[in-house]
Amino acid sequence: MAAIGEERQAYAGDADHPLGAYAGAMGVYAAGIAALAAAARLTRRSLPEPTPWDVLLCAGATHRLSRLVAKDPVTSPLRAPFTRFRGTTGPAELDEDVRGHGARKALGELITCPFCTGMWIATGLAAGLVFAPRATRLAAATLTALTGADLLHFLRVRMQQAVGE
Repeated sequence: MAAIGEERQAYAGDADHPLGAYAGAMGVYAAGIAALAAAARLTRRSLPEPTPWDVLLCAGATHRLSRLVAKDPVTSPLRAPFTRFRGTTGPAELDEDVRGHGARKALGELITCPFCTGMWIATGLAAGLVFAPRATRLAAATLTALTGADLLHFLRVRMQQAVGE
């Protein structure tokens, strides 16, 4: 057991880097995948063969939902126990610092990072394609449409700025 503590110290140095909490998060993720696989097997669900359209749809949905969870002002009450508000970073996005130590810090890092939440969201969408494909495609299409609308908003602002220059 002392060797684990020594490795953690050698890796993190003086930084607050909660390796144990990260390992716990990976364990929860792996257990979730195992539970989903067991449920699919028990209910005799066949694995879908995703089309390129499914991949594109899920990519757009994962992008939008991960930004919504990690950066949106409306979802800030979910992040508040783990973060400190610093300001805004762009249109409808907040800048927050992670606070706390151990599991609190690891969870704060997870829910403020769109790249980190994206893995969990994409996994949820994949599970949805196994257990409720029509509802999942509808939800993914809605989120992907929102992603497209966001891109159009940004393009319009850029065009307005170019004309004003």
